[in-house]
Amino acid sequence: MKKKISVGILLGGKSAEHEVSLQSAKNIIEAIDRNKYDVTLIAIDKQGRWFLPEASQFLLNADDPKHISLNNPQNNVALVTGMHGKCELISLVGGRSPGHLDVIFPILHGPFGEDGTIQGMLKMMDIPFVGAGVLGSSVGMDKDVMKRLLRDAGLPIGDFLVFMKYQANAIDFEAIKERLHTPMFVKPANLGSSVGIHKVTSQTEFADAIADAFNYDVKIIIEQGFQAREIECSVLGNDRPAASVPGEIIPKHDFYSYEAKYVDEQGADLSIPAELPEQLVTSVQALAIKTYQVLCCEGMARVDLFLTKEQKLYVNEINTIPGFTGISMYPKLWQHSGISQTDLIDRLLQLAIDRYKNEKKLKTSI
Repeated sequence: MKKKISVGILLGGKSAEHEVSLQSAKNIIEAIDRNKYDVTLIAIDKQGRWFLPEASQFLLNADDPKHISLNNPQNNVALVTGMHGKCELISLVGGRSPGHLDVIFPILHGPFGEDGTIQGMLKMMDIPFVGAGVLGSSVGMDKDVMKRLLRDAGLPIGDFLVFMKYQANAIDFEAIKERLHTPMFVKPANLGSSVGIHKVTSQTEFADAIADAFNYDVKIIIEQGFQAREIECSVLGNDRPAASVPGEIIPKHDFYSYEAKYVDEQGADLSIPAELPEQLVTSVQALAIKTYQVLCCEGMARVDLFLTKEQKLYVNEINTIPGFTGISMYPKLWQHSGISQTDLIDRLLQLAIDRYKNEKKLKTSI
């Protein structure tokens, strides 16, 4: 019998998207092919401590997005490179090793997981991992750098302004309104899942939004608002990425908020596939793939677009570790494109292993 591949699923994390990660991990664990993969859960709590939870009961309130949490985080571990160059988990209680890992699936959303930090560590540990590398992860997470790269590549984006925390007292609502108009959106530059995002139409809303966004990052971005349809497209692959059928988000809240994405299952309607003419479907897929390549992505990403009444497309953002929750668009779009969640997870793990093998062929000395 062929030996199973040992997969470490890295979940939780220190970011404000911790609970989203737990929901995503739960679905991946339920869908992964157990005939092909041995699964080890590696949880990171909100303080950044690593531990090995029991797979059968690693979550509390697993079916309640508002109160989901890690169950009794104990058995602290460290990830190390072992004697034979294999990546291993070492228990900090007694030094026991649960065994080596062949590949890591980091399902850590937001800072300290989606921004290149964990990817850099895993490269240093010399182990394959799912998703974009250090560069693609970091530029995909930072909305400011992401938009500048897309703009310089000639891709269509909305107008935006960026401010650092030391500039907070000098941010002038009227001057920004004159340029961006209202509604505008205020966001932390490095965060996802609509955490800290506010739709702004007035001076009072603006002041509150600025203060809240700076709670999550030292850099914020203020973006032009669009009267447009919200179109999403999933991308899969390394050198030759493919795009899924597009889907449409139809929010029932004021915009596609955190609550609508992950808490309120009735918070938005998902139209999959999106009702678009064939020519526009092709344009969405081509723009999604181009965005993916410009931002140096690999493995997976979800590209979010705006479609105006004039049928003009704009890139909103990219998510290099998209959600895998029960209502997340990334796996749903691939399911409607003919790839089940089990097969999707398998493809992502194989893409990670293929990239690792190709990188190992590169010279590291003269």
